[in-house]
Amino acid sequence: MTAPRTMFDKIWDRHVIHTTDDGQTLLYIDRQLLTDGTFHGFNIMAASGSSVRRPDQNFAVPDHYVPTRGRAVDDFADDERRQLVATLDANTRGHGITHFGLGDARQGIVHIIGPEQGITQPGLTMVCGDSHTSTHGALGAFAFGIGASEVGHVLATQCLWQKKPKTMRVSVEGERGIGVTAKDIILATIAHIGAGGGVGHVIEYAGSTIRGLSAEERMTVCNMSIEAGARAGMIAPDETTFEYLRGRPYAPSGAEWDKAVAYWRTLPSDADAVFDREVTLAASGIAPMVTWGTSPEDAVPITGCVPDPAGAVDDQKRAAMVRSLDYMGLEPGMALDGLAVDRVFIGSCTNSRIEDLRAAAAVARGRRAAVPTMVVPGSGLIKAAAEAEGLDRIFREAGFEWLEAGCSMCVGINGDTGNAGERIASTTNRNFVGRQGTGVRTHLVSPAMAALAAVTGKLTDPRDLGNEGGAS
Repeated sequence: MTAPRTMFDKIWDRHVIHTTDDGQTLLYIDRQLLTDGTFHGFNIMAASGSSVRRPDQNFAVPDHYVPTRGRAVDDFADDERRQLVATLDANTRGHGITHFGLGDARQGIVHIIGPEQGITQPGLTMVCGDSHTSTHGALGAFAFGIGASEVGHVLATQCLWQKKPKTMRVSVEGERGIGVTAKDIILATIAHIGAGGGVGHVIEYAGSTIRGLSAEERMTVCNMSIEAGARAGMIAPDETTFEYLRGRPYAPSGAEWDKAVAYWRTLPSDADAVFDREVTLAASGIAPMVTWGTSPEDAVPITGCVPDPAGAVDDQKRAAMVRSLDYMGLEPGMALDGLAVDRVFIGSCTNSRIEDLRAAAAVARGRRAAVPTMVVPGSGLIKAAAEAEGLDRIFREAGFEWLEAGCSMCVGINGDTGNAGERIASTTNRNFVGRQGTGVRTHLVSPAMAALAAVTGKLTDPRDLGNEGGAS
């Protein structure tokens, strides 16, 4: 008889190659995802005289630096960004790595295309030189972001030294209310445990609310695990997972599919598994959320007010709140519902999937934008699917910009940024100082709330629309 194990323990144990006396583990990495920002990894590998150990288990896509208003050379913000995309193409061709380049209909944001192509699967260890690799845990993988030197190490060896994290289970129970989306669930979770609440842990999301989420909604939740400081976020694979993966290009098929599903069914945490920390939230207590400060933990219900630093738990937190309010141009006690915005962004690896676009389009239908609004689908295939459904027409008729796939204004390093002093309602994952442009003030919201801000010109409670905005 073996002791009950968590899902994370099961995946970790299966991939251990060697553990040293000081607790460092050499872990086998099943798949690595590469972007136009991971060129340093190739340089590090080359400097060591190595070659790519498993080209077939590495997959690349340009996303951070790509233009969204076109794909021609002149559409790039500058030659440096264009060269970074060209370098990824050259590196992948030189090493025989699958590359979803700008001329490929499958190109998109790395954390969108991994699940979309079936590259992401339950039980795998996955890495990428990007912090939001935690997204892939929504399908039951142990997926985490790594640095440039580690990218090079995985390219050369398909292994990585790691220290085993602790485990945390966040259980969300009950039926969510009208207008409450996966984005609201994860913002409420981060507000509850804090931006450092998950440090040193892998979070497993569980409970009836989580089990009721679609596969795409689960990706939104796991995507922002890093914003709570966690090493990774995971959700146990189930029938929802299997149906999402069935028939995808890189998913198993035929007899191999049956064999894979049989293994995947063994992955959920054992009934008596012990976690290092347990947190429980009631879905009934979660409302549509919006951030007010410069950390994702600075989130409150849309019906709430900007908090007063005087009520902070300590001097350090009080000083941080004061700095945030100064940057955001807000005062304690100000209502967030009705706060005017200057611009709206709908996109990112958090909220640019087809369900997100449907939710935003449901709000935009028959209305007109009051402020400039960009809609950036997460991949070329999502863009095509949205256009087949007529979602692009809804956005265009509402006065929204309908653009090409990429990270775009989430981080703004492709040239898509706001202007200093602008207040932006954004479906992204980070509201850090300068994240969307120097001096830009970001409020994180769901796709429905973002679309509603676009047509009203202000932060607005999506429950005013009843079920119209959908849940995503």
